[in-house]
Amino acid sequence: MTSRSHTACPMESYPFGPPVALEVHPRYGELRRTAPVTRVRLPYRGEAWLITGHHELKQMMADPRFGTEALTREDIPRITPEPQPAGMILFKDAPEHTRLRRLVASAFTAHRVEGARAKITQLVESLLDGMAAAGPPVDFVEHFAWPLPVMAICDVVGIPYEERARFRHYADVVLSTTAYTTEEIVHARVQLREFLAELFAKRRNRPEDDLLTVLVKACYEDRLLSEQEMILLGVVLLVGGHEKAASQLGNFTYLLLRQPERYAALVADPSRIPRAVEELLRFVPLEANGVLTRVAKDDVRIGDVMIRRGEVAVGVGMSSNRDERVFTNPDHIDFDRDPIPHVAFGHGAHHCLGAQLARLEMQVAVTGLVRRFPTLRQAEPGSGVRWKTGLLGRGPTELLVTW
Repeated sequence: MTSRSHTACPMESYPFGPPVALEVHPRYGELRRTAPVTRVRLPYRGEAWLITGHHELKQMMADPRFGTEALTREDIPRITPEPQPAGMILFKDAPEHTRLRRLVASAFTAHRVEGARAKITQLVESLLDGMAAAGPPVDFVEHFAWPLPVMAICDVVGIPYEERARFRHYADVVLSTTAYTTEEIVHARVQLREFLAELFAKRRNRPEDDLLTVLVKACYEDRLLSEQEMILLGVVLLVGGHEKAASQLGNFTYLLLRQPERYAALVADPSRIPRAVEELLRFVPLEANGVLTRVAKDDVRIGDVMIRRGEVAVGVGMSSNRDERVFTNPDHIDFDRDPIPHVAFGHGAHHCLGAQLARLEMQVAVTGLVRRFPTLRQAEPGSGVRWKTGLLGRGPTELLVTW
């Protein structure tokens, strides 16, 4: 088989356009069927390979010849105005990535996550009580979807919940594409690091049973990581530990209320919720554009394309999760689908450490919701929802519901 050359590939600009609610741009489907690895022009610094197929994306994500460390270079082609911040675990390759991952993996074992079920259930019940007390209509995002994952990650990491408003803004800014200026993004990154440095300093003087204390011990007693690595790990855990789960809870509820028969099915049989959550993870296009980005450290063939050393590959999980070669009738929600090999939490060495915690939060949240509010519906269908704009992820910023 011969490789397609740069000149033989169609050259178009990417992203294809701003995201619209939870719609998937039709161009992804066209590319999956004709050119699942294709050359595109990114907004900043040049060209990249866009990977839209399921098999091709998983191959790229699992291949150690693709790395993330080079994404921190100023000259690297990218979607965001700024390159990725150097030093973060997300943008390190083995063996450094492996070393840092091991330090925090103990906080997210299946046993520890399952042990958090009672606390998360308690949080869910408290938030549902708050919704009921506020009375319809209420903003589901502000009353439930956002505070639940924030409370959960604050509890695991050891961050005072009263600081939530402070880091919420920082997180939005650092995850932006066009919503904020380059100066604002750089400033927010600095503020987040200073915020975590303050918390680590407090925990050094007063240890507690949380992940901040674990990292402080690893840094100052065991000498397993530097202060900068400790702070950057805290940033990743804080931002990654709440933002995606919060967005997905809003997205899931929006979709379920848009298709009331789906919500009614879960009200009638809550035992279907774990599989329903997996199907919604597959179906919902969380990312606004491709975010699973890697740089080839050697020449690597993906499909019928040879990606050369130094070239950028942008994987699109929401397209991979709709691949007709893997999922029957992929553009429809099917709670009986089995198996569901989605890549909502990534794949390979950088698979999301908090995936099991996020799953638990979503399962407990949906279970509580259908039990407490079996007649839940949108308060203003078609108008009672506002969406994030200019950010890497998508989800409602307001979702008015009633019952």
